[in-house]
Amino acid sequence: MIDRVAAAFESKDYREAARLLKQLVKESPENPWVQFYVARLHEVTGKSEAAEKKYRQLLRSTTIAKIMAGSRQGLQRLEQNEKQRRKEAIVQAKIDPNNTQLGVLILEPIDSEAKTQAAKDFARIMNLDPYKARLLLPSRGWRLYRTGAIGELRLYAQELLSANIPNFCATLADIQKINVFRVSHFQSLSPQPTIVCYNDQNQMGSFGFKWSEVRQVIQARLPIFEEVVDHDFLKRLERKVKTQDYSQFCDLHLPGRRSILRIYDSAYEFQQGIDFSAQAEMATNRRNWNRLIEFLNSQLPHAKLLSDFTQFAETALDRTELLDRLPSHIELLRRADSHWDPAFQLYSGLVFLRYFPSSPT
Repeated sequence: MIDRVAAAFESKDYREAARLLKQLVKESPENPWVQFYVARLHEVTGKSEAAEKKYRQLLRSTTIAKIMAGSRQGLQRLEQNEKQRRKEAIVQAKIDPNNTQLGVLILEPIDSEAKTQAAKDFARIMNLDPYKARLLLPSRGWRLYRTGAIGELRLYAQELLSANIPNFCATLADIQKINVFRVSHFQSLSPQPTIVCYNDQNQMGSFGFKWSEVRQVIQARLPIFEEVVDHDFLKRLERKVKTQDYSQFCDLHLPGRRSILRIYDSAYEFQQGIDFSAQAEMATNRRNWNRLIEFLNSQLPHAKLLSDFTQFAETALDRTELLDRLPSHIELLRRADSHWDPAFQLYSGLVFLRYFPSSPT
């Protein structure tokens, strides 16, 4: 009967092949030729995952040369079909102008026990070496994995999610739609907190809000670079750029206002408005900042706190084509522009969109 099944496949009479295989599966379920043609039937009827699973099982369980060769050929066809399907889907997605916007694909942490299978699926979907795929999957923090047209990234994102690989994507345009206000100081705390701040046009104004509106807090530090004179290994003088200090940042996310309140130590006017320092201690910029953060923490126990910016930045700093297009809404006294500033804006904006893709009702 196996010959009749083979003949049915040869003539592309898949209905007859299915009828014959149904009987054979009952009579000889372990027969490797039966299993091979079951895999072939899965393949031709569009059940790619089931076909791939059967072919791989056969490669592990049989030594029959023709079945092994046929299984390898089947896996190659499945791979080629998947590549062609994805290529056509990408072309179709790009027909919509909105799908050509510049976007990013972010990989989220995955549990170590799930990483082995996830790496195999990641390698298959992204056409990567399995070892490299495992290294790219983060165990903690986010990884900026790819930039490009958002339509294409969303296709990959959906396939990754189907393989239980956590990720998300967003457009640069959506990040830029979030209002960012640079905080000068707290003007008052009652009956509600009010800040003096600057908008993206550098215009000063006041902004009143409720503590309950703050749903997320981002705490981070950005390096301050200075050019210094140092000795090389031959004790010759040379100029190097080194990290000399860090600037402390705290972003408050108000999703209902679609706004971020950006507070950082070098721009905050501690001598204006509310005094957060302890009168008995000597006021320094660091102590004033610590007191301000302590106060904010006491008012925002309900807010989600995120502080893993540095790890994300390490995966984003070389994406200069992206960062150069993103206003940072940061004014630090630097001798030269740094990609750390737009990288922080990117991270804060992504956190905002990840947890609040649209304003709550």
